[in-house]
Amino acid sequence: MNIILRNDETVYIRAFEEKDFLEINELNKKEGWNNLVTKHEDTKRAWMNSNVAFVAIANERIIGYCRGLTDGSISLYICELLIDESFRGKGLGQKITYWIHSMYPNTRMELLASSTSHSFYESQQYRPFYGFRKTFEEYDVNMKKEC
Repeated sequence: MNIILRNDETVYIRAFEEKDFLEINELNKKEGWNNLVTKHEDTKRAWMNSNVAFVAIANERIIGYCRGLTDGSISLYICELLIDESFRGKGLGQKITYWIHSMYPNTRMELLASSTSHSFYESQQYRPFYGFRKTFEEYDVNMKKEC
């Protein structure tokens, strides 16, 4: 699918393919998302297992992506949305999320924002909500013994 940006530049959106992962990992590195870069095998596996996985291409290179999960009926969870800094502010993030949400119109789109991205979502009329996060390593030692 082609998307026209605010500056009339055309960006092609297509489904993720395994060969895309090296460029995705480079975008993550450039953005400073070190956990995804360090755990690149886990990150690649996450991409392979995601039922919402798209890349944005301009000038024959990946300049953005969106990865998520959906049940197709109620929840559409966006795990990561990343646009190369040189393409930000041109409407790409907004158009990608709209296009993906249009595939699952009965769902509610949910995502987490960072301290640097929350203003983007607020400008798009996303409602803030309260959430929590915990890794398996963060469980109490006693809980691990009990289970």
